[in-house]
Amino acid sequence: MTESLSVTGTERHDPRYADIDVWPTGAILDALAEAQMTATALVRAAVPQLEKIVDTALPGLQRGGRLFYVGAGTSGRIGMQDGVELTPTFGLPPERLVLLLAGGAGALFQAAEGAEDQEETARDEIMAHQPTGNDVVFGIAASGGTPYTCAAIAAARAAGAMTVGIACNAEGRLLREAEYPVAIVTGPEVVAGSTRLKAGTAQKSALNLLSTTLMIRLGHAYRGLMVDMRVVNAKLEKRAESMVRTLAGGTEADIKDALKGAGKNVKRAVLLRHGLTLETAEMALSEAQGDLRLALNALKAKTSSDF
Repeated sequence: MTESLSVTGTERHDPRYADIDVWPTGAILDALAEAQMTATALVRAAVPQLEKIVDTALPGLQRGGRLFYVGAGTSGRIGMQDGVELTPTFGLPPERLVLLLAGGAGALFQAAEGAEDQEETARDEIMAHQPTGNDVVFGIAASGGTPYTCAAIAAARAAGAMTVGIACNAEGRLLREAEYPVAIVTGPEVVAGSTRLKAGTAQKSALNLLSTTLMIRLGHAYRGLMVDMRVVNAKLEKRAESMVRTLAGGTEADIKDALKGAGKNVKRAVLLRHGLTLETAEMALSEAQGDLRLALNALKAKTSSDF
């Protein structure tokens, strides 16, 4: 039986897996693992596009712009997962993060029937946040045709925001609505239409690359360490102490005192260990746009010039 050409790549049935339900367990797992590897390879091939997006997004974010994530169903939940982790991991202020999921928070845990088709709702929800030219909006849709996501991206673009569309179908509407389209064409799934599989992996991987690189470029990481992470439990307190020890040295008491004086912020604690007061540490970071490397280099240059 010939399949309709209107069926998108992620919805198509791959005849290779027609009898997968009777395959040995190991063969099923191997097929799934192979699909995951394909997904990440496709994301790596898209690195030049992702690089352009990061470089274009940075100036607006450096001026205080926000990151938006918009999606529905699996794609929306993947976006939510990526976005919500930026505050604890990199210290991105919550007010600079907007997470929009078709059907609202309840759709995180169960399907919100019909929510992904509500274009007017999508426009209202994103415009309620008044997107500006400094904001960056990620729209995620495996099929590339989810009405909620497409409408939100179109509205944000019309308002002047930078819009990025990530889809796994090259012909999707989302790629036409977004100013910066990223097509990661993963093709049919092992289980037809289940985009939580390799399409989901591709979307998560692409977002992970984009958001992590943006956070690094915004100065939220230094020497491969999460120097702006939120210290909210005993495990993270130990991690923060280890980072300060690595970056600035000192006794256990010195390190604990520095972290306490810095409000548990590693970046500021390192500067305190270099002899700055909290006030001068804040000034140094402000002048360096939050970049600890630049702040330390400026401090080193000043110290050298004093002799």
